Parts: sequence; structure tokens; C-alpha cells
Amino acid sequence: MPIKWRLAVLMADREIDYKKLAQMTGLHPVTVSKHKNIRVMPERLDRDTLEKYCKALNCQPGDLLTYVSDKSKDQTL
Repeated sequence: MPIKWRLAVLMADREIDYKKLAQMTGLHPVTVSKHKNIRVMPERLDRDTLEKYCKALNCQPGDLLTYVSDKSKDQTL
């Protein structure tokens, strides 16, 4: 997948677990846990959810998403 999801990385950097992030965002803990445990961008991510993560983690949307070109992926194989 060319777009990586970095929620787990940002949570680790800020030492926030999924329960705390759920409290901060108002999202259900199961939703946050699912989003934390995936490495590729979710198939569907509401703008409202993205805004909640950005507000709680004090970050920009680009901090949560990273584009990895196919060329970079081929070089690591």
C-alpha cells in the first residue's frame, strides 16, 4: 500500500494509549484500537474522525499519513 497510517507512531511518541485517546477524542475505544493497529490508511476515514485525532494529538493530517512510492517499496525488496 502506498499510503501508510501512522496513528500508532504518533500515539507512541506522545505516550498515549488507545483508552486515553478515546477519552480525548470522544471516539469509542474499540474504534481507536482498530485504527491504532492497522498500518495502512483505513478504507474509510471520516473527516470528523481525522480532525479529532489531529486535535487530540496536536498534529497535522500529514503527520498521520505518509505516502510511500512504489519505487521506494521496490528498492527495499
